[in-house]
Amino acid sequence: MKALVLAGGSGTRLRPITHTSAKQLVPVANKPVLFYGLEAIAAAGVREIGIVVGSTHAEIEAAVGDGSRFGVEVTYLRQEAPLGLAHAVLIAREFLGEDDFVMYLGDNFIVGGINGVIERFVRDRPAAQIMLTQVANPSQFGVAELDGDGRVVALEEKPRRPKSDLALVGVYLFTSAVHEAVGELKPSWRHELEITDAIQWLIDHDHRVESSVISGYWKDTGNVADMLEVNRLVLESVETRIEGSVDAASELIGRVVVEPGAVIERSRIVGPAIVGGGARIQDSYVGPFTSIAADCVVAGSEIEYSIVLPRASITGVRRIESSLIGHDVVVTPAPSMPRAHRLVLGDHSQVQISS
Repeated sequence: MKALVLAGGSGTRLRPITHTSAKQLVPVANKPVLFYGLEAIAAAGVREIGIVVGSTHAEIEAAVGDGSRFGVEVTYLRQEAPLGLAHAVLIAREFLGEDDFVMYLGDNFIVGGINGVIERFVRDRPAAQIMLTQVANPSQFGVAELDGDGRVVALEEKPRRPKSDLALVGVYLFTSAVHEAVGELKPSWRHELEITDAIQWLIDHDHRVESSVISGYWKDTGNVADMLEVNRLVLESVETRIEGSVDAASELIGRVVVEPGAVIERSRIVGPAIVGGGARIQDSYVGPFTSIAADCVVAGSEIEYSIVLPRASITGVRRIESSLIGHDVVVTPAPSMPRAHRLVLGDHSQVQISS
């Protein structure tokens, strides 16, 4: 079996972060989301991975390399434009050959890995196997309709009027039968080749499509709220590890990770939390579910339930929460006089101001 990992999306819902960074590389607990998927694939015993990349290919290739750090072999497949999940299968045809494969969306996060679903697929070998989960907003996802016996009878991508609340999780397993289906597709109303249409083609042509409804945790980390929630979930499982410097005037409460080279001075950190290598926390409070990345500075400030990306600086700020702060960002208090806000904001920014 091979794996096809999709990492070509532009991440419009995470702008402005994704104007300068691939959405699949935005970190949770100081590790890119994409890496969790690659580790899950490797843990399931899959060794050959094709990664579909787009305009952010250079950044992703630099981060992942040849895959040896994950114990896999990586082949990069260029997608000139995001033309749909089935289009990714189409351009990967030569790489995939006649092998079975698992397709994994690079910005998805699944607790517990994919070993079980792959074992079931290998045992039963349907033409396609999908994972479903109940969601509150099915019109934002691919949606499956099941009959009374739990068999998949219809699928639709981002329907205006969903027929169920069962969304497709971003992991799919296929035999080579899917290539004929993809070859028959026409672009949808979204002008994309939809993987849901390919699976529907398999159903309509009497191929067996299996599904399982998962009760575990799954997130499409496409927006800030979901990124923060996944960060919270991952931090829940960390164990205390102090490899940096913590002075006697500081207090660490609960499960806190201080990575090598980090310095904590006169500060209070309440876990679960992680402070990256080379970061400096001075005269500050870092609250639960916060990830401070490498080489950041937090001085005279308070922050909790947030993700701070590398080299950001937060100085003299009374309180920050539920925030995603990008690379090399500088956050400082406004001068007390005149009473006005001075902003330099990129395209698609969202700002909340307490006047």
